Amino acid sequence: MAGGPGGSGGGIQSNSIFWSVVMSIFAAFGGILFGYDTGTISGIIAMQDWLHTFGTFDDSLGWFLPTKDKSLVVSILSAGTFFGALLAYPMSDRLGRKWGIIAGCCVFFLGTGLQLDTSWACFVVGRVVAGFGVGIVSCIVPTYQSECAPKSIRGLIVGAYQLAITIGALLAAIVLNATKDWPTHSSWRTPIAIQFAWGAVLGGGMLLLPESPRYLLLKGRETAARAALGRLMTLPADSKEVDDECLGITAALKMEREASSGSFVECFKNNESKFGLRTWTGIWIQAWQQLTGINFIFYYGTTFFQSAGISNPFIITIIADVVNTAMTLIGLPFIDRMGRRKLLLVGAAGMCFCEFIVAIVGVTAGDIQADGSVNLAAQRVLIAFVCIYIAFFAVSWGPVVWVVTAEIFPLSIRSEGMALSVASNWLWNFAIGYATPYLVNPTTYGPNGEKAANLGVKVFFIWGGTCMGSFLFTYFFVPETRGLSLEQIDKLYRESSILNSTKYRDQILLEAEEDKDTSFGLEKNYSIQHVDAPEKAE
Repeated sequence: MAGGPGGSGGGIQSNSIFWSVVMSIFAAFGGILFGYDTGTISGIIAMQDWLHTFGTFDDSLGWFLPTKDKSLVVSILSAGTFFGALLAYPMSDRLGRKWGIIAGCCVFFLGTGLQLDTSWACFVVGRVVAGFGVGIVSCIVPTYQSECAPKSIRGLIVGAYQLAITIGALLAAIVLNATKDWPTHSSWRTPIAIQFAWGAVLGGGMLLLPESPRYLLLKGRETAARAALGRLMTLPADSKEVDDECLGITAALKMEREASSGSFVECFKNNESKFGLRTWTGIWIQAWQQLTGINFIFYYGTTFFQSAGISNPFIITIIADVVNTAMTLIGLPFIDRMGRRKLLLVGAAGMCFCEFIVAIVGVTAGDIQADGSVNLAAQRVLIAFVCIYIAFFAVSWGPVVWVVTAEIFPLSIRSEGMALSVASNWLWNFAIGYATPYLVNPTTYGPNGEKAANLGVKVFFIWGGTCMGSFLFTYFFVPETRGLSLEQIDKLYRESSILNSTKYRDQILLEAEEDKDTSFGLEKNYSIQHVDAPEKAE
């Protein structure tokens, strides 16, 4: 799923347990807002009352949503989010991180309210506006966290944001299952309206939190920055610790200004540091994340399982979301234990295998018979391997893609490279969301007829093929960066090939450890000589 963490701040030097908890909670609500919003549409478009309100009736199909409308209503959120994400940078620069998030929540409230109307135009516009707000929030929240959270837990908070997206999708599936059989508009209005609660907690909570000290110093507001740092560090604003932290952030800002190129053209230069290779790697790894087919499950899973003859597709969607959430939580430690490259390769291979199994079983034994009966054994295999496929994604291509994207760019092009990479994610999210109904649905006739490929479960052959492509892309273009600093990653790109990156990474770390031991020995000898010298003089 799109919308992972961003931001380039270095956090602050604080050991406050209170603020660690607060930052984690609000990172979570930022992710829940995004995950819940994207998760609701899968079930809503399968609800009978919603179809009666916005759909079309056909003698053979009953109430249904035309392919063009299904493509539009699902994918249009991503279009809004794309433009919201583009606006997030100037908005956070002008309004600040705190008020930028609050403004994003207000935009989201407007979009949510529009979706409660029974007019098709209002509902679609509401999806766009809500996506606009989600795009703003999904970019500025992680930036605020990365600039304000204690350095000791910054990585944990980044992981918590991605985990919260999956929790949001799970909550959406649970609410949809609870309301799906209600005979009134409340069946789909209730899941939508609940989003007001997530936005209220996030926006209302931000009113109580301080502005980012890094932003305040960037704008030259040193007094306000010291006050904010004092709150975050739970120390007086005029204390030495706050003064030292203030000086450290100011020095980092100066270095970033000097290093930043301020140009997207710089990202594509084939210089010694291979800026072009890094940028295209970031752009395409985000594209391949979408091309794994994961959003097919989370956007169209309910209607897909329904078409496969499963009696309660909402329950299967909940199971899929539980697997996604649980495996994301389980998989976070493996990012640093197995390494980025290896985890991406294993994940791509596992997803490829599962999706081909789903496609083969669905084609050979998954058809609904003329009398309406289904092959229960085939259905169980289909569900099981869809869940295993989701598990492989959750421990690999879900969180790891964002980690790699954040690591491969040097400081001079980091902001520009991240912007291009995230934009790629949203563009492919929109494209796949729009195209999928035309791939899966049958052709319809009459005034609202639409030609479609009617692939059904055969679409998993396509997703299996794209997972094979993501495996090959990782093998040839993604280096192993586990445990390396930005400077060491720059050295790796300059002096090693991608295929040799794991071996060269080990060499870099070994050299760094030897240098550390040598330096420690020299410092120890100097300390001993310095202490012994007066005794010899006596």
